[in-house]
Amino acid sequence: MMRAFVALLGAWLLIAPAQAETQWQLVRSYPHDPAAFTEGLFFHGGALFESTGLEGRSDIRKVDLKNGKVLSRRIIPQPYFGEGIVNWKDRLISLTWRHRRGFIWKLSDFTPVSDFRYEGEGWGLTQDGRNIIMSDGTAQLRFLNPDTLTEERRITVTWNGRPVDRLNELEFVKGEIWANIWYDNHIARIDPHTGAVIDWLDIAPLLKASGAKDSEAVANGIAYDAKADRLFVTGKNWAKLFEIRVGK
Repeated sequence: MMRAFVALLGAWLLIAPAQAETQWQLVRSYPHDPAAFTEGLFFHGGALFESTGLEGRSDIRKVDLKNGKVLSRRIIPQPYFGEGIVNWKDRLISLTWRHRRGFIWKLSDFTPVSDFRYEGEGWGLTQDGRNIIMSDGTAQLRFLNPDTLTEERRITVTWNGRPVDRLNELEFVKGEIWANIWYDNHIARIDPHTGAVIDWLDIAPLLKASGAKDSEAVANGIAYDAKADRLFVTGKNWAKLFEIRVGK
């Protein structure tokens, strides 16, 4: 397993940016549940919505931004490993990792509504107002019909013409798809039409500031408050969630 990861890391270093161009500033930090193995995150109606992974410990939750307290939650039953989430109208849509099954819940109280199927693995979700956008751990992003959740098209994400795989948690920010990269501290800013990476954010300093020590406690979680133009990032088992401001 370690050899495979080293090989993966070596391949990634060939395409990773020598230096991220997009500059950012830390605005403030908020408490975050260090037991939350974060897989999905979005901001809606003044609160954070978060999904966590690991079999037997997966859930979806509504969280108070200011104090990190869980306001409501729904356990994802075993054997499912919870993954990405997104809101659409009055629904919350969630993925599971390897069971090819997603769930639809009422956004207001997480009451189960229905489920749906997809091929391959489920990783991250976001939406652009017209489509649900899904990652599956590869370099491809799937665009789903938001009402039927059937796949309509795909794009391949590239940097300098080479595929960027391990796309993980997603967020739609000012016309771009932003994606965490599994086991990397960079966030990719992706053109949703071509799949080309526009630029990168290096949030390595936040990993250190989070207090996370475990190798699995990687950056994963991007949420955008469009009304107030606020951007939040966190990671798996991080004790903090950070608000950052991105400059030119």
